[in-house]
Amino acid sequence: MSKFLSFVILCIATTVVYETSQGQTRQSYTEGMSSPAVVESATEALTTTTETTQTTDEQLAETAELPYTISAFDPIMRKVGEEQGYDWRFMSAIAYNESRFKEDLVSSRGAVGIMQIRPVVARHFNIPVESLSDTETNIRVAGMLLAELDDLLNLPASISEQDRLSIILASYNAGIGRIHDACRLARSEGANPHSWADVSRYLELMADPAYYTRETVHHGKFNGSRQTLGYVREVMKMYNKYCTMAS
Repeated sequence: MSKFLSFVILCIATTVVYETSQGQTRQSYTEGMSSPAVVESATEALTTTTETTQTTDEQLAETAELPYTISAFDPIMRKVGEEQGYDWRFMSAIAYNESRFKEDLVSSRGAVGIMQIRPVVARHFNIPVESLSDTETNIRVAGMLLAELDDLLNLPASISEQDRLSIILASYNAGIGRIHDACRLARSEGANPHSWADVSRYLELMADPAYYTRETVHHGKFNGSRQTLGYVREVMKMYNKYCTMAS
């Protein structure tokens, strides 16, 4: 499948919906029609979920006596990470933020499992929707989506790993169309479209009509920058912490 065709299919097939802590719902769109309906982000659950009352440090301390380092899913994360070319600790950080490693979690929007994958994403990859309840399949689909976004972003080899992963995460959360808009804005003003610091700044500016009405912005106003930047920050924070715990 060509890169262009894959991009068009992903855009048409997928939509990401995420809820604010005030219970409001926003929807963002990718290039074409809609953004990757990867997951319903659980960023807000960091403060609102009643089921996760322990602090992260307490949770991590409990693993010291267990036969795994980060979670009971370490072996699967390692396997899928190697298959898809991603650090298994990065995959684990996404899982923590999405579901707190709850493999039977189903959101009100239909997102399923440890990586909170929506059925439309499974269908995009020709994976039976019912198989999303299988944790290894759930993680594998997330890895496939990350790899596809990475390919579509076409980031240069010279980009730092922190910038690369942050931009991929933003695409995973907000939709690749929004990230392309921010990158084009950055480039048009002489900023670095491969720097997360610059890209994130233009994501925020895309709520301003002075920016979102420009020809370089193909998807209009974006009100979701706060949620997306918070998602990237929390996942990268956990990933960096996991890197100090496990190899």
